[in-house]
Amino acid sequence: MQPQGTIFVALPHLGPILVWLLTRRTSGWYDSPKKPPWCPPHKVLMAGWITIYFVIGYASYLVWKDLGGGFGRPLVLPLGLYAVQLAISWTVLILFFVARTHGLALLHLLLLYGLVVSTALIWHPVNKLAAVLLLPYLAWLTVTASIAYRLWRDSLCPSQQPQPSGEKSD
Repeated sequence: MQPQGTIFVALPHLGPILVWLLTRRTSGWYDSPKKPPWCPPHKVLMAGWITIYFVIGYASYLVWKDLGGGFGRPLVLPLGLYAVQLAISWTVLILFFVARTHGLALLHLLLLYGLVVSTALIWHPVNKLAAVLLLPYLAWLTVTASIAYRLWRDSLCPSQQPQPSGEKSD
């Protein structure tokens, strides 16, 4: 891997680092009993995002390398679309973990899903491995969207939330 590969792999991690800096004192809200019981712990969720960012960073490097490197015209669409989806991905993290606006995070996740599919379709003719490396990202977005949906739904309809054993709802 060329030295530029390190930059491509490291760049996506700016979002999680920012979220970590903003939430390191307030991350306990996610581990509250109000979240669905099947949700992974906060650290597992962040580890998932970090792993995904390593994978997509490497995939973007493969596309960059196969299109000749540099910043020429052939890179505008494939890496421009990637840059947009990366910015939306960071926005999702901020909306979910910092602002705790799960409905807005869910909308951004749905937009992100479409952007990742579009990126995979555009990357496929350039580098098939790079396109395939986006598939775990789509799976992770599905998990994250289901968590965001459940948290958003439960915030709108508190009566639908599971009650601790021994208590009855009105």
